[in-house]
Amino acid sequence: MANTKSAIKRIRQNDRRRLRNRAVRSQLRTAVKVARATEGAELRTTVEEAIRSLDKAVTKGVIHRNTAARKKSALARRLTVAR
Repeated sequence: MANTKSAIKRIRQNDRRRLRNRAVRSQLRTAVKVARATEGAELRTTVEEAIRSLDKAVTKGVIHRNTAARKKSALARRLTVAR
């Protein structure tokens, strides 16, 4: 267990951030999974939603920007192939 006040505070901060990041990451994974599974008319909207979720996760520092770019590229390729 931490001995100093600053270490105790840092543990509290890390716990809050971990829970927030976990919620963002979970929502992101769900959006990407739905976009990959979708076909037909609603494909475009689900891909756009997944890309929006990726951008938000990058802004919040949950995932690296290159990871988001790679996933967005794969989704966009899937969108153009589906036409």
